[in-house]
Amino acid sequence: AIPKVIGVVSSPRGAAIRDILHRLRDRCPRHVLLWPVSVQGENCASEVAAAIDGFNRIDARSSVPRPDLLIVARGGGSIEELIGFSEENVVRAAHRSEIPLISAVGHETDTSLIDLAADVRAPTPTAAAELAVPVRSELAAKAASLASRIIRGINRSLASRKQHHRNLSRALPTSASLIALPQQRMDQVAAGLQFRLKSNVQNKRVRLAKIDARLKLPPSLHVAMRRLDRAGDSLERAMASRLNRMAHRLERADRQARPGLIAASASRKKTELANAARSAEVAVRIRLRVLKDKLNASGRLIESLGYPQTLKRGFAVVRSGDQVVVRQADARRAENLEIEFQDGRLPVAVRNSESRRDAQ
Repeated sequence: AIPKVIGVVSSPRGAAIRDILHRLRDRCPRHVLLWPVSVQGENCASEVAAAIDGFNRIDARSSVPRPDLLIVARGGGSIEELIGFSEENVVRAAHRSEIPLISAVGHETDTSLIDLAADVRAPTPTAAAELAVPVRSELAAKAASLASRIIRGINRSLASRKQHHRNLSRALPTSASLIALPQQRMDQVAAGLQFRLKSNVQNKRVRLAKIDARLKLPPSLHVAMRRLDRAGDSLERAMASRLNRMAHRLERADRQARPGLIAASASRKKTELANAARSAEVAVRIRLRVLKDKLNASGRLIESLGYPQTLKRGFAVVRSGDQVVVRQADARRAENLEIEFQDGRLPVAVRNSESRRDAQ
């Protein structure tokens, strides 16, 4: 895509090499090797074929770098001037070239046999340079755009993973909540053991004091009582030490079983959540059914108590405009009335006493 070394077979004094170098400098500067040849005349065909073969014979042990791409270039001319590029040895050299070859002989309307044997035909030497390399600024812009897209994708992926981890951490119980119940049980057991130990020692002392008072033993019994007190203290310290060892064992067991507890708690929470969802769904369905029954009952009640049912029993509604008339005085003052029956409304003209006197 971007050749490091470009080999050019052309005349060092012609305009073709200058056009190629100028175009390469503008688009993407590359290392150019020029193999000078005659581009017309009797020696043209042999020199061009030898140049193509010579570039292909360069290997990795040579001090000259092997080209990644070849360009055979010449400016425009007559058919006689370009005939050297249609010779058999030139066409065969272009065909057996292992290095990709661009033919840029003549102008766009000129055609030589090397154009048919080359990998790519360029209409002009300048066009050959454009086919050989891309525009470096466009590559840089595309690379920057791709890098920006990669960074945005990585940031979105990291943000999504971080949010997923936060959601998981909120769903899982904390280590403090997992060990709270075992720790509480351990504290209760420890407190109960200390209380029972003290109570046992106190009971022994009381029994020994009663026996001492009843039997009135000699003073040597008091020595035995002190020994018993010391033994009780030693027993209390031993029990306290045993409780501490039990606490350490419980803590180690809790640390070892914590991942399993977390997984079991997460599974239990998931099951409880699924059961709660099913219970909520059943409750919502029952509630909707009850509300639907109430709505239907209310609709039937409204239908039975509405005034259209009253109209069916022989009653009528008297209106004056949008107002319902319920008093005779209001009906006398109205200019026009409308009476609604079961099957429609009937407009009525009002003739009050004042209008009758005016008519007389």
